[in-house]
Amino acid sequence: MNVSRFEHFFRTAASLDVDKDDLKRYNDFIDQQVQDMYLMAGVTAKTNARDVVQAYDFPITKGLQERIREFDKLFADLEDVLDAMVARPPDITLSEEAEAWVPRIAGGISVGLARTFKIIEPGLVNPQTRHWESAFRLFDLLL
Repeated sequence: MNVSRFEHFFRTAASLDVDKDDLKRYNDFIDQQVQDMYLMAGVTAKTNARDVVQAYDFPITKGLQERIREFDKLFADLEDVLDAMVARPPDITLSEEAEAWVPRIAGGISVGLARTFKIIEPGLVNPQTRHWESAFRLFDLLL
């Protein structure tokens, strides 16, 4: 994601000012969260004796589903950017429907991340390293 789109996303989603230094943290975060989603979706598919991951294999919680809907409504123009940004694991085969969900899942996680900063510190405008680390720990705890 280029810096200006990244900044605009966080400003719109949660009134946050982020900069290019935050972009690497964001990219690493999204990559890790989506890889975790792939892992669990692969386990679900294998448990059900399937080699191909279906969209319903992703562990989508109610909260993540709501954030995906927000992403679809407010930031659908970023779907192609997230699609190009998110790596696909070589050892998992995704159905077409599951493949189409990947950027939307990344978008929902992104909206959740932006909103998490405001939960951690309601008046926050410019997230610092400690805010990013706290948000990452919360997501690791729950997703």
